[in-house]
Amino acid sequence: MVPMHDFFSEAQALFEYTQSMRRDFHAHPELGFQEVRTSGIVTRELTALGLEVHTGVGGTGVVAMLEGAQPGPVILVRADMDALPIQEETEASYASQNPGVMHACGHDGHTAVLLTVAKMLNAHRSELAGTVKFMFQPAEEGMGGAEKMIENGVLENPKIDIALALHVWNEKPVGWIGIASGPALAGAEIFKIKVNGKGGHGAVPHLAVDPILASAQIVSALQGIVARNIAPLQTAVVSVCTIHGGETFNVIPPAVEMTGTIRTFEAAVRARVLERFETTVHSVAEGMGCQAEIDLQILTPATINQPEIAKRVQEVAWRLFPGADVDIANYITMGSEDFAFVLEKVPGCFFFIGSANPEKGLDAGHHHPRFDIDEAALPCGAALMVASVIDILKK
Repeated sequence: MVPMHDFFSEAQALFEYTQSMRRDFHAHPELGFQEVRTSGIVTRELTALGLEVHTGVGGTGVVAMLEGAQPGPVILVRADMDALPIQEETEASYASQNPGVMHACGHDGHTAVLLTVAKMLNAHRSELAGTVKFMFQPAEEGMGGAEKMIENGVLENPKIDIALALHVWNEKPVGWIGIASGPALAGAEIFKIKVNGKGGHGAVPHLAVDPILASAQIVSALQGIVARNIAPLQTAVVSVCTIHGGETFNVIPPAVEMTGTIRTFEAAVRARVLERFETTVHSVAEGMGCQAEIDLQILTPATINQPEIAKRVQEVAWRLFPGADVDIANYITMGSEDFAFVLEKVPGCFFFIGSANPEKGLDAGHHHPRFDIDEAALPCGAALMVASVIDILKK
């Protein structure tokens, strides 16, 4: 059995491979369900390891199987592959060559890390008492990639017992690791509100029914949902993020459209927020003489770690990185993740790997056009994933 600390040494020895993969993916980003080049490279690398590989799962997803020397549980490890519709503004030598598309969330790093994990676990096949299923997922960024792969059977044949995933995290520096024993990311809804009034001339507003005024009142009233309906020790977010209405300075438009997002962790809080949201929008609109139409869609449920599995990953992190900043105080974020759909069906753990380095200017937030990571985070992620898989299967 390899000593725990040696997994990090192995990951560091593979750093050149991990970095080259990550930079190649970064330079050639692809949007959700368009990851043809990316999935092709993933398939090539996994096939070269002699793994059983399945392509076209959930669209452009790739699944690979690694059977250990002994029978045991089946662990799924997942990476997302898609990029975002953002014009990159970094000056990196590996900056996006695809105008208007950028790896601004770290999925390039996740894919490179999981390929490295596959290499490492394949080298330790004799130590595995069980099976590892690799899930390279398309379209995580709000497009339903995880759901598509689940519909295509990624959690079956063989049936998954435990699931693990990671995310590089630019809110924290390299060396920090966040592993929550419970909620890790929020559930998310997206909404569109159309406020219908009656258009007219701006000089005679009394002859119109102003949807802009009604919309302004709705935006203000929505902020009272969390402030006055949710207990102070509970958490929710209601954000209106776009508002569009009117074409010129002296015409009151007939309608205004707004979009935004709702974030919650607990089912009861979510139900209360959604109830108050519907009532508030309709009541305020009607009070201003308008009518409101609401289109509300579930983006993801909350990402909730199974406490016992999270504890195992925490213990592995402490042994693997003695003295590291391992944050187990239920570090959570109001961001969302569609790995939540996997964790709804399979117990598991989603953890964060610090990837920022302010001294190098690598601390832009996720989804920012200057987002980039300190690649020293990549061996940390690979080592922790490998060590967690082997430890869980061993026990």
